[in-house]
Amino acid sequence: MGSDVEKDRFLTLFLRHERELAAIARASLPDWNAVDDVLQEASLVMWRKIDQLQADDEFIPWARMVLRFEVLKYRRSCSRDRLLLDDDLVALIAIEAKDETSEYVQEQRSAIRACLGKFSAEHQKLLLAPYTREEAVKEMAEAAGKTANSLYKRLGRLRTKLHDCVRMQLETAS
Repeated sequence: MGSDVEKDRFLTLFLRHERELAAIARASLPDWNAVDDVLQEASLVMWRKIDQLQADDEFIPWARMVLRFEVLKYRRSCSRDRLLLDDDLVALIAIEAKDETSEYVQEQRSAIRACLGKFSAEHQKLLLAPYTREEAVKEMAEAAGKTANSLYKRLGRLRTKLHDCVRMQLETAS
């Protein structure tokens, strides 16, 4: 993907639907850390293949397909874990979750916006960096004179704080 137009197109579409995709992934994965990992991998695949998407209104079905493959790949890598559900049950849950996600997704988006607003601009930029470019975190580390590993550790801590904040927001709203 070379053009800035395609990059902007991807970012617009992905950020608009990220929480919906996270909710779909969560229905099939054991925890939010797995969701973060799978969503990040899926976003990189989508980023590289956005030029294959014919129309913007086809983004969700296309993204769901990419996400499904990344979920299956993750589940295969964790196949020794007895706590994971079998693939048929996961598919059934995903189908049922599709109908229930829209209200929940709206609540999540609202909670995420509120929680992201509590972070500094620098932390917001770091939280969003993995979804913008594959090398964004490494570039940020170089610019700040830090190691990429230290920034990834900070990103992990920020994600945990964001997750906890969102969870608290959703529990409070319930």
